[in-house]
Parts: sequence; structure tokens; C-alpha cells
Amino acid sequence: MKAMRPIALTLLALLAFTTAAAAQAPTRLRGSIAAIDGTTATIATREGTTVPVKLADNWSVMLVSPMTLADIKEGSFVGIASMKGPDGSLNALEVLIFPEAARGSNEGHYPWDLQPESMMTNATVATVAAAPDGQTLTLKYKDGTQTIKVKPGTPIVTFAPGERSDAKPGAKVFLGATKGADGGMTAGRLLVGKDGLTPPM
Repeated sequence: MKAMRPIALTLLALLAFTTAAAAQAPTRLRGSIAAIDGTTATIATREGTTVPVKLADNWSVMLVSPMTLADIKEGSFVGIASMKGPDGSLNALEVLIFPEAARGSNEGHYPWDLQPESMMTNATVATVAAAPDGQTLTLKYKDGTQTIKVKPGTPIVTFAPGERSDAKPGAKVFLGATKGADGGMTAGRLLVGKDGLTPPM
């Protein structure tokens, strides 16, 4: 059991920045690695900018690995980014199935920056119902419930420990970076898409 503690602690620390709703949450960067030398990773962002990010001495990598709709079970703890449809219902943009070690991380329903007006719901799956166009999930969290539709083709992923060698030029990444007083960015972990996967969060 002791051997699992570093992995559990790494997951908890990692998920704190990937889903934090706090006002001082790190700056989230999405894109790919343009260059990396072990001390600095240059990120080509989805917005078309290039951002150098200083890596902490003990920086680490987590892999974003694909899952399927069938992997979402009653009792799973998930993080779902969603958008409200014309009928007012929430439709999933992506689903993150949290590792068990991170159950309860940043539980709640709050604004997210994947797309304009998107929301994030971190909660336990209470029910899974088949629908003509996928599944309908009822999510329960400490302050309430949400019902979210997950259609076929929606990206579904989880996290797994990776190696520094996974962070190479061209790899798709998502990270939370801390901005210093001089405007420079620093990060301790990189979320890297496994086998070319684009982290959908």
C-alpha cells in the first residue's frame, strides 16, 4: 500500500489545478509542446501564441488516456465540461473519469474556460440512463444535482502516471501554470495526451 501513496498524492495535486474553481487558480494552457529542454517547455497554444513555461525541478507528467462511454458507471466520480443547448439541457463537451484516488476533487458545478459559457461539473454519477443519442447522466454533488447528456463521439478520458520522456515536441498538452510577478509562467506538471490524444478538458 505504501508504494501507491506517491501516485495518489500526485493525482490529487494534479487534479487540484486541472479543475480548481478558486479565484487564484493557475492559468490553463492548451496546445502542444513546441520545444522542451528539461527546464523550460515552450507551448504552442490553441490561441496561436507561443508561451515559455519554466518547469519546476521536480516536474512530472500525467498521461491523458482514452476511455469509452461504457466506462462511465453509477458511482463513478467524473468531471464533465458542458454547454447549455437551445432547450436548456446540458450537453457534455468532454468527460473525465477521475482515478479513485482523486474522488471528491473540487466537487461542484462552476464556470469553465473550455469554450465561452461552458461549465464544469465534478460529481458522482447517481444514474446512467440510455438515450436515443447516447446516455443521460444524473450527477450529484454536495450542493445539488445536474443532468447532462453524453452523446456518441464525446471525448472520454482518464489520468494515468506518465514519464518525462512522454513530454516531447509535438505532444498535445494541457497544464496549469502559475504566473510570477514578472509575467513568466511556471509549472510542476504537464498533462500529456497518450499516443497523440488531445487532452479535451
